Amino acid sequence: MGRYESIRLAHGSGGRLTAELIREVFAATFDNAPLAALTDAAVLDNPGGRLAFASDSHAVKPWRFPGGDIGRLAVAGTVNDLAVMAAVPRYLSAAFILEEGFRIDDLQSVVLSMKRTADEAGVAVVTGDTKVVERGKGDGIFINTTGIGFLPPGRDVGPHRLTAGDVLLVTGTLGDHGLAVLAARAGLPPGMALESDVAPLGGLVEALLAAAPDVHFMRDPTRGGLAAVANEMVASRPFGVRVWDARVPLNHDVAELSEMLGIDPLLAANEGKIVVALPAGQADAALAALRAHPLGRNAALIGDLVLQPAGMALVETDYGSRRVLEMPVEEQLPRIC
Repeated sequence: MGRYESIRLAHGSGGRLTAELIREVFAATFDNAPLAALTDAAVLDNPGGRLAFASDSHAVKPWRFPGGDIGRLAVAGTVNDLAVMAAVPRYLSAAFILEEGFRIDDLQSVVLSMKRTADEAGVAVVTGDTKVVERGKGDGIFINTTGIGFLPPGRDVGPHRLTAGDVLLVTGTLGDHGLAVLAARAGLPPGMALESDVAPLGGLVEALLAAAPDVHFMRDPTRGGLAAVANEMVASRPFGVRVWDARVPLNHDVAELSEMLGIDPLLAANEGKIVVALPAGQADAALAALRAHPLGRNAALIGDLVLQPAGMALVETDYGSRRVLEMPVEEQLPRIC
């Protein structure tokens, strides 16, 4: 951009360099009418009805990892937070905290990745903000994204609809993102094909709801993985979760590295998967629809909600033994999303 190869403090000053950065990197890449106006707030069309509103911040390290980068993660993460509420994602904001010295071409790469992911998800980045912090104070780049989606009439998805007898599905292999970031950060092991699953899931959710309209609950198992979602589902509720260990889908290399490092893949982060609870009678239709979609081809039925023990999440093996799937206390790996 111009004569500068890296971010300067002046890029966050609100002056000429800020205007150039906004015009030449952000507005030129995202390229839509609400953003092009460069006003203090975007003016958007609203088809009426209920809105879903979500916000998330992203500080992954490294910012580029196998299968994605912080830009794809920022868009997909917020899109998925809207989609699992059965909303149709439509608009995003993007706020960047940049460290002095971060290369402009790396920023352009991140923004292009965000644009590609936004196009894939059918959303537009319509407003945003940029701040620059001193060298050594920001670790390169952090991104906050906020999203708005529209809820079609009649959709009602949430923990209030969970009930004993519901079955539990996952839309694919678990632990891929957390283990891919770990491998990228630690530089090991080179022979393993570890890749993040980061992807926007709005299309997958629409396919699921078309086939199984009575879905009770959806959640993307990001930090804390399946363990965190399962425990949140049953906390102080009159039912528990039973997970069948042998049915949980895992990529071979994820399972192998997890065992090697003593990491429970059920606690590892995912950025392209959904945990779904729905009546048992709709499970077959849901699985067929998910498996017909490129992002759900490894979908599996992995458990159910049971009356006893209430308020607990258990993992059950084929041999009949059980262990408690505990709520994570500390992150197995910080700075993963």
